[in-house]
Amino acid sequence: MPANEPPVAEKTEDAQPAEEKKEQLVWDAGAVQLELKKLADGVYAFYPTDAKEKNSKGYPVATSGGFVVGDNEVLVIESMVNKRLAEQVMGFVKQVTDKPIRYLVNTSYHGDHAYGNYVFPKSVSIIQHRKTKEFMDNTEAFEADKQFMVQYFGANRGIEDVIARTADIVVDDGDVKTLDLGNKKVQIIHMGYAQTEGDLFVWVPGSKVFWTGNPVVAQPPALPWLLDGKHEEVLATLKKVRKFLPEDAVVVPGHGVPIQPKDIDFMIRYLESLHKEVKNAVEQGMTVEEAQKVITLPDFQGYALFGWVHSGVNVPATYKDISN
Repeated sequence: MPANEPPVAEKTEDAQPAEEKKEQLVWDAGAVQLELKKLADGVYAFYPTDAKEKNSKGYPVATSGGFVVGDNEVLVIESMVNKRLAEQVMGFVKQVTDKPIRYLVNTSYHGDHAYGNYVFPKSVSIIQHRKTKEFMDNTEAFEADKQFMVQYFGANRGIEDVIARTADIVVDDGDVKTLDLGNKKVQIIHMGYAQTEGDLFVWVPGSKVFWTGNPVVAQPPALPWLLDGKHEEVLATLKKVRKFLPEDAVVVPGHGVPIQPKDIDFMIRYLESLHKEVKNAVEQGMTVEEAQKVITLPDFQGYALFGWVHSGVNVPATYKDISN
């Protein structure tokens, strides 16, 4: 989790002054409601009910995911942050099929994508990148991560009850695992570093539907979050994703409604501009604080979290990358 902590609910559209609120949350894990959208035959996305409105205005929303139904079994993407939301996801599956959930993919270790694993039946095989499994198997790191999630997504919302459940099937760097659900193939792909050491992408080739997890947060004006730096690796991976996708693909981002491949171009241009401007600042001998003040990138503003993500996280992370 980032050393620079994110702004909380006062940055969202429906925020109230701090003195009028007992808690200040990025989004409330106890209040999120999901909606289901059919993208193709047997292919579904789910996302927060407020995503369509808030994404277009640059405001953050809760996690998106989906599932794929074959003739024999079901694969789910993302287990969400708590039991309540994991049960919503399983309820969606039951609405459309009586086939069993066989696989559950976590696109990263982040709690809002992976904490709900323990709620799913034991017969479900969890799929994670090796680094995601290693992080969640580290009890000290996992408990610290839970406390972070409670702070920003709400106490007494079920996060405290989460038990780490990690991979039965491990994906390594560069792997492409193809699963046949019964006349419906799904590929689990590692394309490189994109936000964490264990980012996975999910592709349904027959339907041209692609899940990104957090490397693509939402439609523009949302920006990449360089929580651990490595901006050049992130840029290279996003370019690889963009090249991989046909123009008529449907992309389900980590936190929003489905988008088009061309929306990823905004994020690529942002990272290219960020690299150029920070490199110039370093070459001119600026301190990181000076760089934060002068590198404003007006063409990419509009994201409600711009001040924190761009100035507070991305500029210092890129400055460190280039300086080293």
